[in-house]
Amino acid sequence: MQLSDIAAMIRSKNAGPFVLTFDILFSEDESYELVKRSGALNVEMFSRLYHTTPDKVWFFECDSARAFKFSIPHPSTQGALGASDLHGGQQFIPLLSVRID
Repeated sequence: MQLSDIAAMIRSKNAGPFVLTFDILFSEDESYELVKRSGALNVEMFSRLYHTTPDKVWFFECDSARAFKFSIPHPSTQGALGASDLHGGQQFIPLLSVRID
C-alpha cells in the first residue's frame, strides 16, 4: 500500500523563511504503528525523495500525536525570486506514493 492509503493527513508548510516541514498524521493507533514498524519513513528515504543529504533532514516520531515529522532547509528562501511555492504547501506530493510494506 501507499502512504496516502493509510495516513489521515500528509502536509507540508514553511516553518519560517528557511525551513520546510512535513507532517504525516494518522487517525488510528493501528495505522500509525503499522507505518512505524515498517520502517518506511526514515531519514534516508526522505533525503532521496527530496534530493538532499541525510545530515540535513530532521526526523521526529510523536507517538502521542500519531505523527511523523520531517524538516529540511528550504531549497530557496521563502519569497525569493523564482520560488514557485511561497507557503510550502505543495511540497508533500512525493510522500503520497511512499510504499508501506
